[in-house]
Amino acid sequence: MRTIDQTTDEILTLAAAHFKVPREQLRPEDDFYKTLGIKSLQALELLTRLEDHFSVELPDYEFQGVSDFRTLAERIQARL
Repeated sequence: MRTIDQTTDEILTLAAAHFKVPREQLRPEDDFYKTLGIKSLQALELLTRLEDHFSVELPDYEFQGVSDFRTLAERIQARL
């Protein structure tokens, strides 16, 4: 079973690769919309990639209002 820190690290690594930004620029508390310069459609693309990676399904209502990597990791971790 992975820890919340491992889940968060995997999310940061996947986000960095997907949006082609250096991994070291991303921190768990970052607002991914601002840090990555993305819009909601791109955030949904990231969510789909994360769901595939972790083999979970995160309902839209759980994703609404989430804008930082740590909270996203907590929501995914709860479904593992």
